[in-house]
Amino acid sequence: MSKNLMETEETNRLTRAEEEEEEDDDEDSREAWTEEENEEDGDENDEDLEFLCLFCDFKYSSCDSLFDHCRLTHFFDFNGIRKDLGLDFYGSFKLINCVRSQVADNRCWSCGVCCQSKQDLQSHLHPSVNTKDVKLLLDDDKYLNPLMQEDSLLYSFDGGEEDEDECNTSFEKEDIVKDFGSVCIDDDDTAEETELNAETYNKDKKIVMACPNGHLSLASSSKRITENGMDYGESARSVESEPKDKQSRVYIADVVEKDIKKVNDSYFGSYSSFAIHRDMISDKIRTDAYRQALLKNPSLLNGAVVMDVGCGTGILSLFAAQAGASRVISIEASEKMATVATQIAKDNGLWRSKTDSEGNKSCTGVIEVVNRMVEDLDKSIQIQPHSVDILVSEWMGYCLLYESMLSSVLFARDRWLKPGGAILPDTATIFVAGFGKGGTSLPFWENVYGFNMSYIGKEVVEDAAKFPIVDIINHHDLVTNAAVLQSFDLATMKPDEVDFTATAELEAKNDTLDHKATACYGVVLWFETGFTSRFCKEMPTVLSTSPYTPKTHWSQTILTFREPISVASSKFTADGSAAVGTDACPASKILLRISIARATQHRCIDISLETAGVGSDGRKRSWPVQMFNLT
Repeated sequence: MSKNLMETEETNRLTRAEEEEEEDDDEDSREAWTEEENEEDGDENDEDLEFLCLFCDFKYSSCDSLFDHCRLTHFFDFNGIRKDLGLDFYGSFKLINCVRSQVADNRCWSCGVCCQSKQDLQSHLHPSVNTKDVKLLLDDDKYLNPLMQEDSLLYSFDGGEEDEDECNTSFEKEDIVKDFGSVCIDDDDTAEETELNAETYNKDKKIVMACPNGHLSLASSSKRITENGMDYGESARSVESEPKDKQSRVYIADVVEKDIKKVNDSYFGSYSSFAIHRDMISDKIRTDAYRQALLKNPSLLNGAVVMDVGCGTGILSLFAAQAGASRVISIEASEKMATVATQIAKDNGLWRSKTDSEGNKSCTGVIEVVNRMVEDLDKSIQIQPHSVDILVSEWMGYCLLYESMLSSVLFARDRWLKPGGAILPDTATIFVAGFGKGGTSLPFWENVYGFNMSYIGKEVVEDAAKFPIVDIINHHDLVTNAAVLQSFDLATMKPDEVDFTATAELEAKNDTLDHKATACYGVVLWFETGFTSRFCKEMPTVLSTSPYTPKTHWSQTILTFREPISVASSKFTADGSAAVGTDACPASKILLRISIARATQHRCIDISLETAGVGSDGRKRSWPVQMFNLT
């Protein structure tokens, strides 16, 4: 090739390269402008399409984020209800307007209960028992009219085609695979565990992931986070944030675990006080019931393997050893009390010795104390599943269920108790009755050294309607009969049955009212636990915290009405024009609907109280629901 030709070719090549570079620069410039415009458009759209929660004031940038929030925080699964009821676009449109309308009236969308305030409604919200009841509301065409003038949710929710959902689900899984090590992905029919190799992944890190079936899954390599029988994969609303995009649907569950650990440390730490144990041991009703059940039933205890959940000082373990048990496994989460229980067993010659350094074994006793929560017991000691003959525990709290320890007992039952093995106690029952003026502080304030201070008493009673009170009620102050609210069979009940809703009917006590009207100021709850003949064949016994029996350290739990309800026997001549529950027309029956459930605050319980009065003429009057939190 000639020199001139080579120079010409080189010139042409450089010219083409410069032109291509200029084109690339122009293309980059155009792309940059396009991205800026898209960002600006997106910002405008985000501002225009800010979706308001159906239940609270939170706003979200996408329907998915909003519906995740509603499902996790307010128990409203929009997509699940659409699927269950087979709702089309218009049915779904009605559903949104219906719920907004119900919430505006402080009414529960699921059960129809009318609450006193928006805050009471937020506390009352619960999973829907029967979504078919909701469909009846949707037959009303009034819900085709938007409750809110500019409700962008009504025109944006219907983008969920199946193919798109599957694509999004796949994309989310891929994103999650990039960021985390080992997660549990719960599909509708299968739960597959995906092992990942991210270098920066901490294998002990717990993660929460939104799954296609609408539930949360928490994983630590291969396990869900559970605590006291509660699956925090399905109850993570205590760490609910405001999700703004796809990545924010993945939550780090360390926050949940830290909160639980903090509460547990405080809870078990409180039991390090010897004063608490003295109060419990000094409670003769409590201690004698367990002592009798363990010492007076030799056919049950002789040679038995016993597990004591939450042993404290070890008093129940000592009774079991004294009764002839061959082995007693005493579980105590408080480090201090585990040390104390160990020393007490040694001091009484009942400690189960370990193998010494030379391999010699000297078993002079039967008790071994393990410092663990029962859910973590496998980390300290290996016990063959279903190898325990008797499971004993004093797990009861105020109102029976406070402290949420029953879930731990059921966990131990399902893992270690033999089929047909004994659980002590084996039954528990919650009772309810109405109390009168004597159960309040009003009589005290009516005569203070001869002065009338009832003004204070009225305010105290009004304040009492906001909180549950743990105190002693004298049985003479009860103005209705007692009724069973809820019964538990501890040998067969399921862990999720710890939370319940139940009804009860109270009638005025004929023996004290003499057909006169009297005021019922609220209801009182107490419990009994039974050591029945199912397991305690020689000598069954009952532990009662009733107002009719000697007082215990549990006292009773008092729920005060916002206003007293006048009650009388059905023989009372009522004024048919007066409101039911007044002195002129007292209620002959009080109908109650009470829900007790573990609160989002660990180890606490929420109580809802719905009250209605029925007059002697059959007329009915309802009062707004009341919410109580026992902390």
